Amino acid sequence: MIRTQIQLTEEQSRALKSLAARRGVSVAELIRQSVDSFIRSSAGLDDRERRRRAIAAAGKYRSGKKDVAVNHDDYLTRAFSDSRSSRK
Repeated sequence: MIRTQIQLTEEQSRALKSLAARRGVSVAELIRQSVDSFIRSSAGLDDRERRRRAIAAAGKYRSGKKDVAVNHDDYLTRAFSDSRSSRK
C-alpha cells in the first residue's frame, strides 16, 4: 500500500470516525472502500452513457402494482422503514 495524506474538515472526520466504528472498520479502510466505489462509478461513464443506461432500464422491471406512479413516495418510505428495522 501507498501511504498518502489528506486533509478533512472536522465534520468529515467526526462522521468518518462514527461510521467506521459502527461498521467495525478503520477510517483508512472506510476511505479505501469509498475511493474504490468512486472509481467504479466513474470508470469511463460519461453523462451520455449514464443517460442511455437509465433510459434502457426505465420500465424494465415490474412490481405488479398499478399505483406506483401515484403512490411512489409511500412505497419508498415503507421500503426505507423496512430496511432500517431489519438492520436492528
